[in-house]
Amino acid sequence: MNQTVVELLERNAEHASEFRSRFDDVQDAQHPEAVTVCCSDSRVLQDEMWGNETPGHLFTCSNIGNRVVQRTDGGEVVSGDVLYPLEHTGTEVAVVVGHTGCGAVTATYDALTVTGDLSGPAGIEHCIDLLKSRLEGGVEELPEDVDRTGAINRLVEYNVDRQVEALLESDDVPDGVTVVGVVYDFQDVYADRRGEVHVVNVDGERSVEDLRSAHSGVESQVDRLWEY
Repeated sequence: MNQTVVELLERNAEHASEFRSRFDDVQDAQHPEAVTVCCSDSRVLQDEMWGNETPGHLFTCSNIGNRVVQRTDGGEVVSGDVLYPLEHTGTEVAVVVGHTGCGAVTATYDALTVTGDLSGPAGIEHCIDLLKSRLEGGVEELPEDVDRTGAINRLVEYNVDRQVEALLESDDVPDGVTVVGVVYDFQDVYADRRGEVHVVNVDGERSVEDLRSAHSGVESQVDRLWEY
């Protein structure tokens, strides 16, 4: 067997030994406190970033570009992956997690500014195309003096904002759901604390000053590169 798979199985055996008794309370149902929508980048550790080791605590979704929408014959709708816990398990918090240096945002930026189109396998094109319409406005708003890296990381925030917006505007999302947008930083973009999550949006509010004022106790983790 492939050595990588062997190593994964060995680590799973350790996991099973450690977690054996942690599933007792969630054998028959789940009621996660939050649904998180992360980019599927291998550097974004969905449970580790929250210190989560409790089965049933978080409902985790991932895809390239931390998208909350999918395309159907009737148009774009909130993805069932994201909607399920909000609709069926009583979950009242949704967290959209972007990350610095996002490859999906980079590819979308290039498609909008360099190549003018998408190229690659159809499945990847489909994913990037879902981001393209949401990032077009952000590209137009970028400061003229921003470099490529700065542009991409500002668009990471912009993409998080658009995904938050999609959840807030959807009739499918139950009333009362709190929607938070954050950026996971492992490249020292916001500070020198790699792995820290920075809150950039809460229920559509993007002002750093207003967010810090409204959410005492987490002020140090509220930050933005860009208030457009």
